[in-house]
Amino acid sequence: MEQLIEGLRLVTSWPASGLMLLGIMLGLYLGAVPGLGGMIGFSLLLPFTFGMDPVGAFALLLGMYAVTTTSDALSAVLLGVPGTAAGAATVVDGYPLAKRGQAMRALSASYTASALGGVIGAAVGAASLPVLKPIVLSFAPPEFFMLGVLGLTFVGALSGRSALKGIIAAFFGLLVATIGYSTQGGIARYSFEINYLLNGLEIIPVVLGLFSVPEIIDLATRGLPIAHASNVERRGQILQGVRDTFHHWWLMLRCTAIGLYVGFLPGIGASVSDWAAYGHAVQTAKDKSQFGKGDIRGVIAPSAAENATKPGDLLPTVAFGIPGSAGMSILLGAFMMHGLRPGPEMLTTRLDFTYSLMWTLAIANVIGALVLMLWSRQIAKITFVRGHLLVPGIIVFTFMGAWMSSNQLGDWITLIAFGAVGYVMRRLHWPRPPVVLGFVLGPIMETNLDLSRQALGWDWLGRPWVVVMVAVLVLAMASALWKRVRGRRAFEAPEEPAGEAAASDPRASAALAILFAALFASAYALAQRWTTDASFFPTIVGAGGGALALAAVAADFWRTRSPPRVAAGQSVGAIEPLAMFGVLVGMVALSLLIGQELALPITAAAYLSWWAREKWPIVLAQTAAAALILYFMFDRLLHPIWLEPALRLF
Repeated sequence: MEQLIEGLRLVTSWPASGLMLLGIMLGLYLGAVPGLGGMIGFSLLLPFTFGMDPVGAFALLLGMYAVTTTSDALSAVLLGVPGTAAGAATVVDGYPLAKRGQAMRALSASYTASALGGVIGAAVGAASLPVLKPIVLSFAPPEFFMLGVLGLTFVGALSGRSALKGIIAAFFGLLVATIGYSTQGGIARYSFEINYLLNGLEIIPVVLGLFSVPEIIDLATRGLPIAHASNVERRGQILQGVRDTFHHWWLMLRCTAIGLYVGFLPGIGASVSDWAAYGHAVQTAKDKSQFGKGDIRGVIAPSAAENATKPGDLLPTVAFGIPGSAGMSILLGAFMMHGLRPGPEMLTTRLDFTYSLMWTLAIANVIGALVLMLWSRQIAKITFVRGHLLVPGIIVFTFMGAWMSSNQLGDWITLIAFGAVGYVMRRLHWPRPPVVLGFVLGPIMETNLDLSRQALGWDWLGRPWVVVMVAVLVLAMASALWKRVRGRRAFEAPEEPAGEAAASDPRASAALAILFAALFASAYALAQRWTTDASFFPTIVGAGGGALALAAVAADFWRTRSPPRVAAGQSVGAIEPLAMFGVLVGMVALSLLIGQELALPITAAAYLSWWAREKWPIVLAQTAAAALILYFMFDRLLHPIWLEPALRLF
């Protein structure tokens, strides 16, 4: 207890408290801007901590890191664009709530759940280290592989009645994750002699492509505000969001536990825990009809899990020197830089310092949530702004967020390619979230499956924890099947597909399934050219995904016997979306010619004047704003490596 109190004194004393507040403000900004987040923040702040007192240095770093997954709800809810990769699950129900004019309610619930998840996670994480340690140490590659399999079982929950299409989308994500050098043997897979593909695709361009580009196309082609009902009652939504979180307190606590434990497992992180929590919320709900359409529980669950993952990430980093996530890898380097050695020392002679880290996470979560709550009323008004006025800003932040991944042209090509995939899946109501989940889990599953086979053959299937997880998987699938069969026997009205799983024209959906089948078949054929170790996982994914895609083709053709039920709001033709894609491709080509610093503002001006036909004062103001953001925020602050244009104009 003395060390706990001393840790609080350390972090609240000056200048550590001031540095923590500075980190919080920067973290709120980095989390809200799509594509930035904690990794960019660590890279930006780490050089400034040279020579600092360790308490102040880590108050700055962790203050920033703690709140990036709190403020990422801003763009996720208001624009349908995840601020960080871990915020993608919040989009599924947060954005539909914003469309219904309930953005402040969604944001308030997200902030409250984030704060409570972060505080409870920090408290429980610090107290439960003796309990969690033997469990985590008993986990080996077989258990980590099975955790990936369990993660993919959440696909059914994320996909409404389109479980088959959700699993196909997850297999597509697994296939995309195999691009680049194989974990065994160093074989270049699916690289087609393109250097950019050798190290695999970056997650930020993939996520922004799937979610942000389709929203850019939608806003541009419709030109309407995000919230279509301008007469929605907006008073009391902030308090309503707080009440919603406490009303669903048991769900919030369960998802906090999920986030904490997933964070404690090295190498997994918030990109998995938010989907795990969302899937848990759907699977345990009695009424699932509103998930994907704007269910507040779909906002509370991932928000609580995201922020609880941060203390979980920190624990193995401090206690064992094993980074819990990519961000913790940088933090581990910061420990070394300041002469701190993770391990027994951090839990004995430096226990007060270790507690100060947990206090920083807890305090930062509370302050960050309160600051955002005060801003919510004004920020939420963005949902009632005409769509045309939002498009230039979203384009700038989306493309620059993707560019910051590796500063290569391939980032933008990946963004546009997955934007096309995401838009087609959105129009045909194939679920997109499972693609992200498969992409994140793919490397974890492949690495641990290879290690399990090499060390134990197939005997690993008999390990106790593996048997337990297989039993959980079988019971979950049997329960879901029994509920569906029981519902049919009881002549229950069929549940209307929600959100990403809504009904669409079966002929168009079958065409997409045929394309997926061809893709999986091609991937399977190419994999046979490699060594056994390099081809094992892609072969499984190609064969399994191809078989499922053919089953989807058959199911869609079976549906053609009845009249197609196209979801509401799908009246936009093909010409305008293709033209808008042409605008984005043209911007990339213009960047190659004259540079990104000029191409992005020129595209904003051309869009507003030619496409949106806005007045010149608006065109000039937004063009100037885009240029200033590129110069001061990106060029001066983040120092990206810009493209070398063919024509250097300045």
